[in-house]
Amino acid sequence: MVQAEAPAVLKQRKYRSDIDGLRAVAVIPVVLYHAGVQSFAGGFVGVDIFFVISGYLITALVASEVRDGQFSLIRFYERRIRRIFPALFTVVATSCLAAYFLFMPLDFKRFGASVAAMTLFASNLLFWRQSGYFDAASDLKPLLHTWSLAVEEQFYFVFPIVLMLILRIRRNRWRRLIIIMSVGASFAWNIWQVGTDPTAAFYLPLARAWELLLGSMLALSIAPTIKHRSVNESAGILGIGLIAWSVWHFSAETPFPGISALLPCAGAALIIISG
Repeated sequence: MVQAEAPAVLKQRKYRSDIDGLRAVAVIPVVLYHAGVQSFAGGFVGVDIFFVISGYLITALVASEVRDGQFSLIRFYERRIRRIFPALFTVVATSCLAAYFLFMPLDFKRFGASVAAMTLFASNLLFWRQSGYFDAASDLKPLLHTWSLAVEEQFYFVFPIVLMLILRIRRNRWRRLIIIMSVGASFAWNIWQVGTDPTAAFYLPLARAWELLLGSMLALSIAPTIKHRSVNESAGILGIGLIAWSVWHFSAETPFPGISALLPCAGAALIIISG
């Protein structure tokens, strides 16, 4: 456990019904995209929205507990396990049963490899090595969606420790600078890697970390606070518009994540800021 000063925004945590609504805005396009609904060809951006939400909520929780001297890495990971494992292993067990009856031996063997990788939260690495996200062969990968969970868990394996060290820094200016530079470095790497190895940019955590860190910026009050109600409402509407544009105008041909990912992520951030 450590004790450090945390931003004022974290001193009173409360339920955010708007974030639950944002979760729905994220999950519905993903479901419709995978269902093949043509007008939701960019529905895959829901994952990026989830990354921003996750970064915001987890950072708020960790920083609040650090401030109160109550943070424990063991308890943090134990909570993650209790939250994720029941639903995850229900999905895996159901998928195993279906794959046993439906898959040919070679496909079933590949499915077994994805189960093993998922158990180690490394399925993003496996799918990166196998193929691109939009390949036709992805239809034969029932656990393909676990790549995003793997990215999250790899990020959270390191981030709480880094955040504890950052919050020990007395000067708020230096804390802000470290987070902002981290976001910028990951975003720049993401843009470069989309041009050189787009599959790696899609699956690997270094190119995705900026999306989670964007949520962290909001939780740590690094982004400016909007005090006027009319500006807040306008920011929320703009955020919804950016997400809607991404969902309806992106497709498998859109270079992604890259600069394109900035639209849904900025939309999510604006909605969180506006409250």
